[in-house]
Amino acid sequence: MEASPKAPATPEEAALAVVELARQGLFAEITGLFARSLQPMVAPEALRAAWESDVAKGRAVAGVGTPVSEQAGPGTATVRIPLSFADGGAVTLAVGVAGERWITGVQVLPAEAAAPIAAWEPPDYADPTAFTEHDATLGAKPFAVPATLSLPHASGPAPAVVLLSGSGPQDQDETIGRNKPLKDLAWGLATAGIAVLRFEKVTHAHPAAVAASTDFTLTDEYVPQATAAIRLLRGHPAVDPARIYVAGHSLGGTVAPRVAEAEPSVAGLVIAAGGAQPMHHAALRQVRYLASLNAGEGSASESVRPVIDTLARQVAAVDDPGLSAATPRSDLPFGVPAPYWLDVRGYDPAAAAAALGKPMLILQGGRDYQATVADDLSRWRAALDAAPGVTIRVYDADNHLFFPGSGPSTPAEYEPAQHMDPAVVAGIVAWLTA
Repeated sequence: MEASPKAPATPEEAALAVVELARQGLFAEITGLFARSLQPMVAPEALRAAWESDVAKGRAVAGVGTPVSEQAGPGTATVRIPLSFADGGAVTLAVGVAGERWITGVQVLPAEAAAPIAAWEPPDYADPTAFTEHDATLGAKPFAVPATLSLPHASGPAPAVVLLSGSGPQDQDETIGRNKPLKDLAWGLATAGIAVLRFEKVTHAHPAAVAASTDFTLTDEYVPQATAAIRLLRGHPAVDPARIYVAGHSLGGTVAPRVAEAEPSVAGLVIAAGGAQPMHHAALRQVRYLASLNAGEGSASESVRPVIDTLARQVAAVDDPGLSAATPRSDLPFGVPAPYWLDVRGYDPAAAAAALGKPMLILQGGRDYQATVADDLSRWRAALDAAPGVTIRVYDADNHLFFPGSGPSTPAEYEPAQHMDPAVVAGIVAWLTA
């Protein structure tokens, strides 16, 4: 009798197991390596189609290089494996791993992405000598999070901004591969004389505690730490308490109006690529968009059909009037418990923003496929176009991270080292200091 394969003991072993099992055609075994909440969305036939159409493309794997592992958050890592093929081609397979052995995602990247991530370098619009940075802690135990306060060398009290990062377990810089868009923004603002407080999301700082919570909500994901950040700034002698703003990116922009509801002293909001379409509907739209990018590559688009079908059923479960706290998380998107989706379903960010009556700057990338002009900016405009003190700007060449480019936006364009569009940073500075 053949012995069962040994369970991976390290992130590198887990990632290499994905490659070896794919080479052997054992895609059901790969599904078993995924985190249990994700397994319904990664059917073996979908993995097979993805491998054959997106990775191998009919070629034999000639070589598997040394994996490079980098921490993606507490207890999570991204492992990059160089693959070479008999025809001379090469790609990098990036495998997300949680808890040393559970797979959370697989992405195909260009061959050059296998190189270790270089240290972040400041953008040209940031001058590190113009400000100092100080460590801080926000919130109460067990969900207190580390933060960084960037204080400009100013002669009097400065305006200040609390930054809110996007969805997922983000660190305070919103690190994505080689890039740190929120650090770009923080240093750009601090160089211009604006104090900035940014913090790790609780989902990054305390992933196990969040995962163990059965009643965690969108409010819990942001509001306690964000309001603590505002209170810290209000009491700081270097900050003008009448000019404290909240600037949120992506899901951080979605929830920014809720933060201002909880802390009425907020002077105004900057909403950058904020989602206004219901989050579960946006997730399904994004998956369909990514499938459409490969629609001309044979079975490539079919490789995600089981994922789309499963997610569509889960999205319908969120919309179902019968959704309750007792609905199993396995029936809901990404295995997130029902209380979170009940909170999301009951929240209209554009209507909440309109009810505030505060100055706002709404920013949107024209090439963004995650928050789009048609699906999200249209909702902000419908609610806020006639409101006084609201400015809306579209940066046609920018993607979701406000990185300039051309053509349809894809996840692969987030990989090369780059910085937030200087025009976006300058626009935020001008609005905050006007």
